Amino acid sequence: MRVQVKLFAFFREGRFIKEDKELPEGTTAGKIVDDLSIDREEVGVLMVNSRHCTFETVLHEGDIYAIFPVIGGG
Repeated sequence: MRVQVKLFAFFREGRFIKEDKELPEGTTAGKIVDDLSIDREEVGVLMVNSRHCTFETVLHEGDIYAIFPVIGGG
């Protein structure tokens, strides 16, 4: 299946901004985070098709998946 993956903020450094990926059926949101060597503790928000999701969410053909880091400030 084909899924568009979008990275935000410092997750883009040394990776990509937006990329279409060919993935096996049943791939979860967390599997992509792991495959990109992103520490799950650094993930603030995961979204599929503009809706919040979890690491366990199964992705489907044509989904748009966005990964945002935790945002800190003071």
